[in-house]
Amino acid sequence: MTTSPPAVILVDPVRQHGKPFKTAVRELGYSVVSLYTSEFLASLDGHADGDDLSFYSADPLEAEHLITAAGVDARAVVPCLEPAVHLTDVLAHRLGLPGNDHTLARARRDKSVMRAHAADAGVRIPEFRLVHSADDIAAAAREVGFPVIVKPTMGAGSQGVCVYSTAADLEARKPPAAHDIYHEPVRAWLVERYVRGREFAVNFFSADGEHRFVDMWEYRRPDDSDYDFPLWDIVQAGPDHPDRARVEEYTRSVLDAFGIRRGPSHTEVKCTPDGVYLIEVGARLSGGPAVDLWTAHGGLRPFHDTIACYLGQRPALFDRPAAFPVRLGSVVVHNEQGPGTLVAVHGAEQAAALPGVDNVELGYAPGEHVPATNDNVSIPFSATVHGADSEAVLATLAAIRSLVRVETRPDLPPDVTGVTTAAH
Repeated sequence: MTTSPPAVILVDPVRQHGKPFKTAVRELGYSVVSLYTSEFLASLDGHADGDDLSFYSADPLEAEHLITAAGVDARAVVPCLEPAVHLTDVLAHRLGLPGNDHTLARARRDKSVMRAHAADAGVRIPEFRLVHSADDIAAAAREVGFPVIVKPTMGAGSQGVCVYSTAADLEARKPPAAHDIYHEPVRAWLVERYVRGREFAVNFFSADGEHRFVDMWEYRRPDDSDYDFPLWDIVQAGPDHPDRARVEEYTRSVLDAFGIRRGPSHTEVKCTPDGVYLIEVGARLSGGPAVDLWTAHGGLRPFHDTIACYLGQRPALFDRPAAFPVRLGSVVVHNEQGPGTLVAVHGAEQAAALPGVDNVELGYAPGEHVPATNDNVSIPFSATVHGADSEAVLATLAAIRSLVRVETRPDLPPDVTGVTTAAH
Protein backbone atom coordinates (compact mmCIF):
# COMPACT_ATOMS: atom_id res chain seq x y z
CA MET A 1 0.00 0.00 0.00
CA THR A 2 1.20 3.53 -0.77
CA THR A 3 -0.30 6.87 0.16
CA SER A 4 -1.93 8.70 -2.70
CA PRO A 5 -1.03 11.34 -3.71
CA PRO A 6 2.75 11.35 -2.95
CA ALA A 7 3.61 12.75 0.45
CA VAL A 8 5.69 15.45 2.08
CA ILE A 9 6.92 14.44 5.53
CA LEU A 10 6.69 17.32 7.99
CA VAL A 11 8.83 16.93 11.11
CA ASP A 12 7.30 18.53 14.22
CA PRO A 13 4.59 20.64 12.49
CA VAL A 14 3.22 22.28 15.64
CA ARG A 15 2.77 25.73 17.13
CA GLN A 16 3.25 28.78 14.93
CA HIS A 17 4.32 27.00 11.75
CA GLY A 18 2.35 23.77 11.97
CA LYS A 19 -0.90 24.71 10.25
CA PRO A 20 0.73 26.89 7.54
CA PHE A 21 3.10 24.07 6.58
CA LYS A 22 0.24 21.57 6.37
CA THR A 23 -1.82 23.99 4.29
CA ALA A 24 1.09 24.60 1.91
CA VAL A 25 1.68 20.86 1.44
CA ARG A 26 -1.94 20.37 0.40
CA GLU A 27 -1.90 23.38 -1.90
CA LEU A 28 1.15 21.88 -3.64
CA GLY A 29 -0.79 18.66 -4.23
CA TYR A 30 0.85 16.35 -1.68
CA SER A 31 -0.54 14.38 1.22
CA VAL A 32 0.50 15.40 4.74
CA VAL A 33 2.56 12.87 6.68
CA SER A 34 3.74 14.23 10.03
CA LEU A 35 6.46 12.96 12.32
CA TYR A 36 6.55 14.11 15.95
CA THR A 37 9.85 13.75 17.79
CA SER A 38 8.97 14.22 21.48
CA GLU A 39 6.26 13.27 23.93
CA PHE A 40 5.79 16.92 24.79
CA LEU A 41 5.10 18.01 21.19
CA ALA A 42 2.84 15.01 20.69
CA SER A 43 0.86 16.05 23.77
CA LEU A 44 -0.10 19.47 22.38
CA ASP A 45 -3.82 19.80 21.69
CA GLY A 46 -4.67 19.39 18.02
CA HIS A 47 -1.09 18.57 17.02
CA ALA A 48 -2.23 15.98 14.45
CA ASP A 49 -5.06 18.04 12.96
CA GLY A 50 -4.76 17.98 9.17
CA ASP A 51 -2.50 14.91 9.04
CA ASP A 52 -3.16 12.10 6.61
CA LEU A 53 -0.76 9.97 8.61
CA SER A 54 0.97 10.69 11.93
CA PHE A 55 4.10 8.97 13.22
CA TYR A 56 5.93 9.33 16.53
CA SER A 57 9.68 8.81 16.85
CA ALA A 58 12.91 10.72 17.51
CA ASP A 59 15.06 7.97 16.00
CA PRO A 60 15.80 8.26 12.27
CA LEU A 61 16.07 4.47 11.79
CA GLU A 62 12.75 3.83 13.50
CA ALA A 63 11.13 6.70 11.59
CA GLU A 64 12.40 5.24 8.32
CA HIS A 65 10.90 1.87 9.21
CA LEU A 66 7.53 3.37 10.14
CA ILE A 67 7.35 5.37 6.92
CA THR A 68 8.42 2.59 4.58
CA ALA A 69 6.25 -0.01 6.35
CA ALA A 70 3.23 2.24 5.79
CA GLY A 71 4.02 2.46 2.08
CA VAL A 72 4.47 6.22 2.11
CA ASP A 73 5.57 7.60 -1.27
CA ALA A 74 7.72 10.32 0.31
CA ARG A 75 9.08 13.10 -1.88
CA ALA A 76 10.52 15.46 0.76
CA VAL A 77 11.31 15.70 4.47
CA VAL A 78 10.83 19.20 5.93
CA PRO A 79 11.82 20.53 9.40
CA CYS A 80 9.15 22.70 10.99
CA LEU A 81 10.72 23.35 14.40
CA GLU A 82 14.19 23.50 15.96
CA PRO A 83 14.31 19.93 17.34
CA ALA A 84 13.48 18.60 13.86
CA VAL A 85 16.65 19.72 12.08
CA HIS A 86 18.87 16.75 12.95
CA LEU A 87 16.35 14.01 12.25
CA THR A 88 15.17 15.71 9.04
CA ASP A 89 18.46 15.46 7.17
CA VAL A 90 19.41 12.03 8.49
CA LEU A 91 15.98 10.67 7.50
CA ALA A 92 16.09 12.38 4.09
CA HIS A 93 19.48 10.78 3.45
CA ARG A 94 18.20 7.33 4.39
CA LEU A 95 15.16 7.75 2.14
CA GLY A 96 17.27 9.04 -0.77
CA LEU A 97 15.58 12.45 -0.73
CA PRO A 98 17.06 15.97 -1.06
CA GLY A 99 18.51 17.39 2.13
CA ASN A 100 21.51 19.02 3.74
CA ASP A 101 24.80 17.28 4.54
CA HIS A 102 23.65 14.52 6.89
CA THR A 103 27.14 14.09 8.35
CA LEU A 104 26.83 17.59 9.84
CA ALA A 105 23.22 17.22 10.98
CA ARG A 106 24.19 16.92 14.65
CA ALA A 107 26.36 20.06 14.39
CA ARG A 108 23.29 22.00 13.27
CA ARG A 109 21.34 21.01 16.40
CA ASP A 110 23.63 20.23 19.36
CA LYS A 111 25.36 23.45 20.45
CA SER A 112 28.42 21.62 21.74
CA VAL A 113 28.95 19.87 18.39
CA MET A 114 28.14 23.16 16.67
CA ARG A 115 30.93 24.89 18.56
CA ALA A 116 33.44 22.10 17.97
CA HIS A 117 32.72 21.99 14.25
CA ALA A 118 32.89 25.78 13.96
CA ALA A 119 36.32 25.75 15.59
CA ASP A 120 37.52 23.05 13.19
CA ALA A 121 36.09 24.94 10.19
CA GLY A 122 37.68 28.27 11.13
CA VAL A 123 34.36 29.99 11.96
CA ARG A 124 34.84 32.73 14.57
CA ILE A 125 33.22 31.72 17.86
CA PRO A 126 33.63 32.69 21.52
CA GLU A 127 35.89 30.62 23.76
CA PHE A 128 33.85 27.87 25.43
CA ARG A 129 33.84 24.85 27.71
CA LEU A 130 31.45 21.89 27.70
CA VAL A 131 30.24 20.51 31.04
CA HIS A 132 27.99 17.56 31.80
CA SER A 133 27.13 18.48 35.39
CA ALA A 134 25.70 21.71 36.77
CA ASP A 135 28.28 21.41 39.54
CA ASP A 136 31.04 22.05 36.99
CA ILE A 137 29.60 25.29 35.58
CA ALA A 138 31.32 27.58 38.10
CA ALA A 139 34.79 26.15 37.45
CA ALA A 140 34.28 26.34 33.69
CA ALA A 141 33.09 29.94 33.98
CA ARG A 142 36.23 30.92 35.88
CA GLU A 143 38.38 29.23 33.23
CA VAL A 144 36.67 31.09 30.39
CA GLY A 145 36.58 34.42 32.26
CA PHE A 146 33.69 36.77 32.94
CA PRO A 147 31.24 37.64 31.56
CA VAL A 148 30.06 34.18 30.53
CA ILE A 149 26.81 32.79 29.16
CA VAL A 150 25.58 29.27 29.99
CA LYS A 151 23.25 27.38 27.61
CA PRO A 152 21.72 23.92 27.53
CA THR A 153 23.28 22.23 24.49
CA MET A 154 19.96 20.95 23.11
CA GLY A 155 17.65 23.76 24.21
CA ALA A 156 15.87 26.46 22.25
CA GLY A 157 14.06 29.76 22.77
CA SER A 158 16.58 30.99 25.40
CA GLN A 159 15.07 28.60 27.94
CA GLY A 160 17.54 27.87 30.72
CA VAL A 161 20.11 30.39 29.42
CA CYS A 162 21.94 32.41 32.10
CA VAL A 163 24.49 35.21 31.93
CA TYR A 164 27.05 35.64 34.71
CA SER A 165 28.68 39.06 34.41
CA THR A 166 30.89 38.60 37.47
CA ALA A 167 32.00 35.77 39.71
CA ALA A 168 29.57 37.00 42.37
CA ASP A 169 26.68 36.29 40.00
CA LEU A 170 27.42 32.58 40.24
CA GLU A 171 26.15 32.65 43.82
CA ALA A 172 23.32 35.11 43.28
CA ARG A 173 21.66 33.58 40.21
CA LYS A 174 19.27 30.62 40.27
CA PRO A 175 20.68 27.17 39.38
CA PRO A 176 20.42 26.01 35.75
CA ALA A 177 17.15 24.51 34.60
CA ALA A 178 16.94 20.73 34.76
CA HIS A 179 14.69 20.44 31.70
CA ASP A 180 14.64 22.25 28.36
CA ILE A 181 11.76 23.94 26.56
CA TYR A 182 10.59 20.58 25.19
CA HIS A 183 10.52 19.02 28.69
CA GLU A 184 13.60 16.91 27.93
CA PRO A 185 16.27 16.56 30.65
CA VAL A 186 19.31 18.79 30.23
CA ARG A 187 22.40 16.59 30.08
CA ALA A 188 25.07 19.13 29.11
CA TRP A 189 25.72 22.86 29.14
CA LEU A 190 27.84 25.15 27.01
CA VAL A 191 29.80 27.67 29.10
CA GLU A 192 31.18 30.35 26.81
CA ARG A 193 32.55 33.85 26.85
CA TYR A 194 29.71 36.35 26.61
CA VAL A 195 30.25 38.56 23.56
CA ARG A 196 29.30 42.19 24.07
CA GLY A 197 28.13 43.69 20.81
CA ARG A 198 25.21 44.14 18.45
CA GLU A 199 23.17 40.98 17.96
CA PHE A 200 21.40 40.06 14.72
CA ALA A 201 19.19 37.28 13.40
CA VAL A 202 19.97 36.61 9.74
CA ASN A 203 17.58 34.82 7.40
CA PHE A 204 18.57 33.06 4.19
CA PHE A 205 17.10 30.55 1.76
CA SER A 206 19.39 28.07 0.01
CA ALA A 207 18.87 25.92 -3.08
CA ASP A 208 21.52 23.49 -4.33
CA GLY A 209 24.20 25.41 -2.46
CA GLU A 210 23.18 28.87 -3.70
CA HIS A 211 22.32 31.21 -0.83
CA ARG A 212 19.74 33.98 -1.14
CA PHE A 213 19.71 36.66 1.58
CA VAL A 214 16.20 37.51 2.81
CA ASP A 215 16.74 39.93 5.69
CA MET A 216 18.40 40.54 9.05
CA TRP A 217 16.90 41.75 12.32
CA GLU A 218 18.65 43.63 15.10
CA TYR A 219 17.88 42.78 18.72
CA ARG A 220 17.72 46.16 20.43
CA ARG A 221 17.84 46.23 24.22
CA PRO A 222 16.82 49.07 26.58
CA ASP A 223 20.41 49.59 27.82
CA ASP A 224 23.92 48.17 27.59
CA SER A 225 23.48 45.59 30.35
CA ASP A 226 24.40 41.97 29.67
CA TYR A 227 21.35 39.85 28.82
CA ASP A 228 20.43 36.20 28.51
CA PHE A 229 17.11 36.74 26.69
CA PRO A 230 17.53 38.97 23.61
CA LEU A 231 13.92 39.78 22.73
CA TRP A 232 12.88 43.35 23.55
CA ASP A 233 12.66 45.58 20.50
CA ILE A 234 13.48 43.77 17.25
CA VAL A 235 13.90 45.82 14.07
CA GLN A 236 14.53 44.72 10.51
CA ALA A 237 17.85 46.21 9.39
CA GLY A 238 17.82 48.14 6.11
CA PRO A 239 20.35 47.79 3.27
CA ASP A 240 22.20 50.84 4.58
CA HIS A 241 22.83 49.35 8.03
CA PRO A 242 26.56 49.70 8.85
CA ASP A 243 26.87 46.00 9.76
CA ARG A 244 24.84 44.63 6.84
CA ALA A 245 27.69 43.74 4.46
CA ARG A 246 29.96 42.00 6.97
CA VAL A 247 27.07 40.12 8.59
CA GLU A 248 25.83 38.85 5.22
CA GLU A 249 29.31 37.77 4.13
CA TYR A 250 30.03 36.04 7.44
CA THR A 251 26.68 34.22 7.44
CA ARG A 252 27.26 32.87 3.93
CA SER A 253 30.52 31.36 5.18
CA VAL A 254 28.67 29.80 8.14
CA LEU A 255 26.08 28.18 5.85
CA ASP A 256 28.85 26.68 3.72
CA ALA A 257 30.80 25.50 6.76
CA PHE A 258 27.75 23.73 8.19
CA GLY A 259 26.70 22.02 4.98
CA ILE A 260 23.46 23.96 4.57
CA ARG A 261 22.67 23.66 0.87
CA ARG A 262 18.89 23.86 0.80
CA GLY A 263 15.99 25.32 2.74
CA PRO A 264 15.63 28.30 5.04
CA SER A 265 18.16 29.15 7.73
CA HIS A 266 18.06 31.39 10.78
CA THR A 267 21.52 32.37 12.05
CA GLU A 268 22.22 34.50 15.11
CA VAL A 269 25.46 36.47 15.27
CA LYS A 270 27.07 39.23 17.30
CA CYS A 271 29.14 42.07 15.84
CA THR A 272 32.10 43.57 17.66
CA PRO A 273 34.96 45.81 16.52
CA ASP A 274 37.17 42.73 16.08
CA GLY A 275 34.69 40.80 13.93
CA VAL A 276 31.46 38.81 13.72
CA TYR A 277 30.88 35.84 16.05
CA LEU A 278 28.55 32.89 15.57
CA ILE A 279 25.96 32.53 18.32
CA GLU A 280 23.82 29.83 16.71
CA VAL A 281 22.88 28.49 13.28
CA GLY A 282 19.46 26.94 12.63
CA ALA A 283 18.60 25.08 9.42
CA ARG A 284 14.95 26.10 9.61
CA LEU A 285 12.54 28.99 9.25
CA SER A 286 12.71 31.79 11.78
CA GLY A 287 10.48 31.02 14.74
CA GLY A 288 9.71 34.67 15.45
CA PRO A 289 7.44 37.24 13.81
CA ALA A 290 9.44 37.60 10.59
CA VAL A 291 7.64 34.90 8.58
CA ASP A 292 4.15 36.38 8.97
CA LEU A 293 5.48 39.85 8.16
CA TRP A 294 7.27 38.57 5.05
CA THR A 295 3.94 37.28 3.79
CA ALA A 296 2.04 40.44 4.66
CA HIS A 297 4.53 43.02 3.38
CA GLY A 298 7.03 41.23 1.14
CA GLY A 299 4.71 39.06 -0.90
CA LEU A 300 6.76 35.98 0.03
CA ARG A 301 5.42 32.43 0.38
CA PRO A 302 7.92 31.06 2.90
CA PHE A 303 6.17 27.75 3.57
CA HIS A 304 5.74 26.92 -0.11
CA ASP A 305 9.34 27.95 -0.80
CA THR A 306 10.65 25.83 2.06
CA ILE A 307 8.86 22.76 0.73
CA ALA A 308 10.14 23.48 -2.79
CA CYS A 309 13.73 23.54 -1.48
CA TYR A 310 13.36 20.12 0.14
CA LEU A 311 11.70 18.75 -3.00
CA GLY A 312 14.94 19.65 -4.76
CA GLN A 313 13.28 22.45 -6.70
CA ARG A 314 14.24 26.08 -7.18
CA PRO A 315 11.93 28.16 -4.94
CA ALA A 316 10.07 31.19 -6.29
CA LEU A 317 12.10 33.43 -3.97
CA PHE A 318 15.17 32.84 -6.15
CA ASP A 319 13.42 34.28 -9.21
CA ARG A 320 12.16 37.37 -7.37
CA PRO A 321 14.55 38.59 -4.68
CA ALA A 322 12.99 39.61 -1.39
CA ALA A 323 12.05 43.29 -1.39
CA PHE A 324 10.25 45.05 1.43
CA PRO A 325 8.49 48.36 0.69
CA VAL A 326 8.28 48.99 4.44
CA ARG A 327 10.51 48.29 7.44
CA LEU A 328 9.36 45.61 9.90
CA GLY A 329 9.60 45.28 13.65
CA SER A 330 8.41 43.59 16.80
CA VAL A 331 8.11 44.42 20.49
CA VAL A 332 8.12 42.08 23.49
CA VAL A 333 6.78 43.41 26.81
CA HIS A 334 8.17 41.45 29.74
CA ASN A 335 6.72 40.51 33.09
CA GLU A 336 9.43 42.13 35.19
CA GLN A 337 7.61 41.79 38.53
CA GLY A 338 8.55 38.16 39.11
CA PRO A 339 6.29 35.10 39.10
CA GLY A 340 2.65 35.70 39.90
CA THR A 341 -0.95 35.54 38.76
CA LEU A 342 -1.82 37.72 35.78
CA VAL A 343 -4.34 40.41 36.66
CA ALA A 344 -4.39 42.21 33.31
CA VAL A 345 -2.33 43.40 30.37
CA HIS A 346 -3.35 47.04 30.35
CA GLY A 347 -3.33 48.97 27.09
CA ALA A 348 -3.32 45.95 24.77
CA GLU A 349 -6.43 47.05 22.86
CA GLN A 350 -5.14 50.61 22.48
CA ALA A 351 -1.82 49.29 21.23
CA ALA A 352 -3.56 47.09 18.65
CA ALA A 353 -5.34 50.18 17.27
CA LEU A 354 -2.15 52.18 16.67
CA PRO A 355 -1.22 52.91 13.04
CA GLY A 356 1.38 50.46 11.76
CA VAL A 357 0.52 47.66 14.21
CA ASP A 358 -0.07 44.38 12.37
CA ASN A 359 -0.86 42.07 15.24
CA VAL A 360 -0.78 41.76 19.01
CA GLU A 361 -0.47 38.51 20.91
CA LEU A 362 -1.26 37.78 24.55
CA GLY A 363 0.65 34.84 25.97
CA TYR A 364 -1.51 34.44 29.08
CA ALA A 365 -5.11 35.02 30.17
CA PRO A 366 -6.05 36.81 33.41
CA GLY A 367 -5.96 34.36 36.28
CA GLU A 368 -3.16 32.27 34.81
CA HIS A 369 0.22 31.97 36.49
CA VAL A 370 2.90 34.04 34.72
CA PRO A 371 6.62 33.46 35.26
CA ALA A 372 9.15 36.26 35.03
CA THR A 373 9.92 36.72 31.34
CA ASN A 374 13.21 35.06 30.49
CA ASP A 375 12.52 32.94 27.41
CA ASN A 376 10.28 32.63 24.35
CA VAL A 377 7.48 30.84 26.19
CA SER A 378 7.13 33.31 29.08
CA ILE A 379 6.10 36.37 27.05
CA PRO A 380 2.86 38.03 28.26
CA PHE A 381 2.55 40.53 25.37
CA SER A 382 4.10 40.98 21.95
CA ALA A 383 3.23 42.90 18.80
CA THR A 384 4.39 43.08 15.20
CA VAL A 385 4.58 46.39 13.35
CA HIS A 386 5.64 48.04 10.11
CA GLY A 387 6.68 51.56 9.17
CA ALA A 388 8.25 53.63 6.44
CA ASP A 389 11.75 53.27 7.94
CA SER A 390 13.57 52.23 11.11
CA GLU A 391 12.75 55.49 12.85
CA ALA A 392 9.03 55.02 12.21
CA VAL A 393 9.18 51.45 13.48
CA LEU A 394 11.03 52.47 16.64
CA ALA A 395 8.49 55.24 17.26
CA THR A 396 5.64 52.72 17.04
CA LEU A 397 7.44 50.32 19.39
CA ALA A 398 7.93 53.17 21.87
CA ALA A 399 4.25 54.12 21.61
CA ILE A 400 3.26 50.53 22.38
CA ARG A 401 5.53 50.46 25.43
CA SER A 402 3.97 53.70 26.68
CA LEU A 403 0.53 52.06 26.59
CA VAL A 404 1.09 48.46 27.67
CA ARG A 405 1.57 47.45 31.29
CA VAL A 406 1.60 43.92 32.68
CA GLU A 407 -0.08 43.72 36.09
CA THR A 408 0.43 40.61 38.21
CA ARG A 409 -0.37 39.53 41.74
CA PRO A 410 3.04 38.31 42.93
CA ASP A 411 3.53 34.88 44.46
CA LEU A 412 3.87 34.87 48.21
CA PRO A 413 7.31 34.03 49.61
CA PRO A 414 7.81 30.51 51.03
CA ASP A 415 6.06 29.91 54.33
CA VAL A 416 7.70 28.24 57.28
CA THR A 417 7.25 24.81 55.65
CA GLY A 418 9.18 25.98 52.58
CA VAL A 419 6.11 25.84 50.32
CA THR A 420 5.42 28.82 48.07
CA THR A 421 1.75 29.81 47.89
CA ALA A 422 0.12 32.02 45.27
CA ALA A 423 -1.30 35.30 46.56
CA HIS A 424 -5.09 35.65 46.66
